[in-house]
Amino acid sequence: MANCPKCGGKLKITDWRPNCPHCGVNITYYGLDEKLQAEADKAEVEHAKVQEKIDRLKAAFIGSPLAIVRIILSLLPIGMLMLPLGKLTYCGPFIEQTTTKINLITIINLVQKIDFGALTTMMKSGLVGSAFTGYGVSLIAALLSLVMVVISLLALIIAMGPKGNIRNIINNSLAIIAAVVAVIFFGSFTKNINVAFPEFISGSVMFGAYLYIASLVILLAINIVLTKNKIQVKYKPCYVGGIPVEEFKQALADGVPIEELHARMDKILGEKEAVRLAEEAAKAEEKKKKEAEELAKKAGITADSDNAEK
Repeated sequence: MANCPKCGGKLKITDWRPNCPHCGVNITYYGLDEKLQAEADKAEVEHAKVQEKIDRLKAAFIGSPLAIVRIILSLLPIGMLMLPLGKLTYCGPFIEQTTTKINLITIINLVQKIDFGALTTMMKSGLVGSAFTGYGVSLIAALLSLVMVVISLLALIIAMGPKGNIRNIINNSLAIIAAVVAVIFFGSFTKNINVAFPEFISGSVMFGAYLYIASLVILLAINIVLTKNKIQVKYKPCYVGGIPVEEFKQALADGVPIEELHARMDKILGEKEAVRLAEEAAKAEEKKKKEAEELAKKAGITADSDNAEK
């Protein structure tokens, strides 16, 4: 058996009417206003949390000139990967000399087509094992560096978090280390493969690889500077029924009754409404005054015209 939410009286199965047979209150709508008010308070508190995240996101991207520069520099390494990073030249009897320039697109196509079983076999070879070991390590390091660049770019979304700056520095550092490893081992590959086949295969690292590393170093420097000169987040004021949200949450934590807070909200909203009505009345009065002045001017012009005709 259920009880009345107001008086606590027991309700029988036969008490099917919406009103309590003991106190007469409408059970369906009893406490509805309080529930709606509680939901409204909760929604405004949640909105304040979302607004804080939006404010931090804006600060991370456009909070300062250096933040804007960081966005550009975060995209720059990907552009540098489109430049020639290295080259391989093949030639031999009855084979026309062919030079392949390596960049991001070449690497992606290579990964899609590579036979890792064959690569593992070549790495175990006594003749070209050291060369293809360098090739494999270089490929993995290049992909790892690219992944860290993408992660660093996506991490800008949470750059204003508690560990945002440290996270950015670690991501940039790992990308630089991986890029340097890729360059070193690609150089080892070209050197060893040229020793094994001196007349057939040669290769070298090209300027794109160095520009890529340079862009990562500059990005790292920017993030280090931003660690020391922190971006100030400009938080948009948020309110719960006219009470600042932080003050509202602190009052609840201090045990202030919600009824007292709601009474304060009603007072604040009432004062705001009174100010709004006063402003509207002042505007209406000002408009009425201007209309009266315009009518007076028109009347004066009409009188002058009549006197001139006479």
